[in-house]
Amino acid sequence: MRKLLLGDEAIAQGALDAGLSGVYAYPGTPSTEITEFIQMSPLARERGVHSRWSTNEKTAMEEALGMSFMGKRALVCMKHVGMNVCADPFVNSGMTGVNGGLVVLVADDPSMHSSQDEQDSRFYGKFAMVPTFEPSSQQEAYDMMAQAFDYSERVCLPVLMRVTTRMAHSRAVVQCADEPRQQNALNYNAEARNWVLLPANARKRNDKVTAQQLELEEDAANSVYNIYIEGHDQKLGIIASGIGFNYVNECFPQGCPYPVLKISQYPLPKKLVRRMLSECQQVLIVEEGQPFVEDMVRGVADMQQVHGKLDGTLPRTGELNPDIVKKAFGMEAGQCFAPCEDVAPRPPALCQGCGHRDVYAALNEVLKEFDNPRVFGDIGCYTLGFLPPFRAIHSCVDMGASITMAKGAADAGQWPAVAVIGDSTFTHSGMTGLLDAINENADITVIISDNLTTGMTGGQDSAGTNKFEAICRGLGLSDEHLKVVVPLPKNMPEITQILRDEINYHGTSVIIPRRECMQTLQRHLKQKKAQGK
Repeated sequence: MRKLLLGDEAIAQGALDAGLSGVYAYPGTPSTEITEFIQMSPLARERGVHSRWSTNEKTAMEEALGMSFMGKRALVCMKHVGMNVCADPFVNSGMTGVNGGLVVLVADDPSMHSSQDEQDSRFYGKFAMVPTFEPSSQQEAYDMMAQAFDYSERVCLPVLMRVTTRMAHSRAVVQCADEPRQQNALNYNAEARNWVLLPANARKRNDKVTAQQLELEEDAANSVYNIYIEGHDQKLGIIASGIGFNYVNECFPQGCPYPVLKISQYPLPKKLVRRMLSECQQVLIVEEGQPFVEDMVRGVADMQQVHGKLDGTLPRTGELNPDIVKKAFGMEAGQCFAPCEDVAPRPPALCQGCGHRDVYAALNEVLKEFDNPRVFGDIGCYTLGFLPPFRAIHSCVDMGASITMAKGAADAGQWPAVAVIGDSTFTHSGMTGLLDAINENADITVIISDNLTTGMTGGQDSAGTNKFEAICRGLGLSDEHLKVVVPLPKNMPEITQILRDEINYHGTSVIIPRRECMQTLQRHLKQKKAQGK
């Protein structure tokens, strides 16, 4: 069966066809479409595959570990910065091992299309001593899912699969299996001594996993995804990983004259690398992201023999493309991927009618009354409050940092210190920071701008919808300083007065402006109209 699929969709279909029992994820571009595809899949519905969004990446990883513990196959999906959130359970999953197959899919975002940094998640695989797969095409992404689940169960370790934005969001025809594999049966084979990481148990597991590394490297050297392709011109050898292999092929449509080592499974197959170093005078390493492979190759090669990002042959930052790779070969680039000069740039902006607009308008109005106010922002649509016309926030670091940074600023003597956080971000990473603030009655005002959805990534369900007042009370906030408002222009006098009062209260207060996201509202209205309601 042939299907036209995004890379994300190929991964999702591959997981379903490999006998998936559950996907666990928090939405984050460019990984979101994997879980959405599974949510919409008739096969997933028929088989009862778990596909609800998790509160954050850490809970997703731990939930998937629980499914693996019971012998079933689980997939965890996230973007690269989500790996930081789930690093604790992910790294420890290398120590516990797995029972049912466990694949951790991470989508990196070179060029930072929708991210804070250009983190390369392959380092996490090396750090945790777990095998890592990196597909070079949509077909390979599909095929690798079954291989990754099988391999995970064979070596009793989780498998990290890393893709980048272009792989995730480009389409290709994919040959899919005619019959999906059945799900694993529930089993009780997980041994408690492996999963209870007391030091005595963990030391034994650490010795075993460390000893496994030679086996994993040998497997990588013999993998069908790591291929040494002969070339007649050995003045140059090319090591290409992931989508970089595609770019090399696009530079040589008639076939590459140089030997090429394609790498899509790690640990780095040093045996194949040494062969190329011995046969070729110079080696160029083409990889998307940081110089992960290049660093390791330089450890076993003459420094003058190896070229790539570290010596400036390829750019250290941003995405690669065939034009950039052509320049590295000394070829004339066609500039096929250069930005079109006929299209005027359009900076992002909050939607017209968005409730965040009214929140920032009211906040800016009130803060004119204070000297040196500071507003700590967070990750979401409302981060656009930094841009004109509002220019309302002074920081945005990571999920949940608004509340904790506001508290730290208040601890330093800053007043007023205001935190602006969205509903989904609050349940993702903001609740613990608010608990710190409430415990010390920190002199901060927290605005939980509730648009009843996870807006920035397309309108997925938000974990805390209709629960925020109860959450704040449960954390110990008094009703006297918990306010709910409807952000509309007609309510501006009420909103500004509440903001003014709570900022002037020298303790922790929370204001919840609540109005549905314009995008999901329009969607819901269309659905009701179609249903004749």
